[in-house]
Amino acid sequence: MSNRLILISHAPTAATRSPAFPQDEPLDAHGLADATALAGALPRADDVRCAPALRCMQTATALGLTPTLDEGLRDGELGRWAGRTLDDVAADEPNAVAAWLTDPAAAPHDGESLHDLLDRTGGWLRAVPDKGRTVIAVTHPMVIRALVVNAIAATPASFWRIDIAPLTKTVLRGGAGRWTLRATAGPLR
Repeated sequence: MSNRLILISHAPTAATRSPAFPQDEPLDAHGLADATALAGALPRADDVRCAPALRCMQTATALGLTPTLDEGLRDGELGRWAGRTLDDVAADEPNAVAAWLTDPAAAPHDGESLHDLLDRTGGWLRAVPDKGRTVIAVTHPMVIRALVVNAIAATPASFWRIDIAPLTKTVLRGGAGRWTLRATAGPLR
């Protein structure tokens, strides 16, 4: 039986508007208003999951969802870069940024490498029960990109060519290691 996995990226925060590497910050006022305006726009789900970050929990609540927190949906760990803008990091550590963007095994920020993120999210995707269910997961753009890379068996370099905006809906269909990217739409409607 085929599952439908609806991935929702969290609403905007101060970091997503900067743009900066996120910390566990709340939604900004506009992000909260945007998510609240979309309450009721999602189909009925058999299961609703949410990354444990504040911004994801607030997005799920604003959308009218009652999720189960799922540690497997946590954001990529960016170590000492969290809270800083990419421009600031690139000015201070240009070689580290270049390594991070070109070597999937690199973790110059003392966080999670792209390989580690892909392995973790691939494991999460493989664990989705093959029961013909609709699952909604509210999580981070970085995690959604990694799930798409896993779903379509793309190379790690493809990760950097996927853009997931706040409140974007990405739909995967399948299960048991056979997933298809069905649709990506943003903002959520």
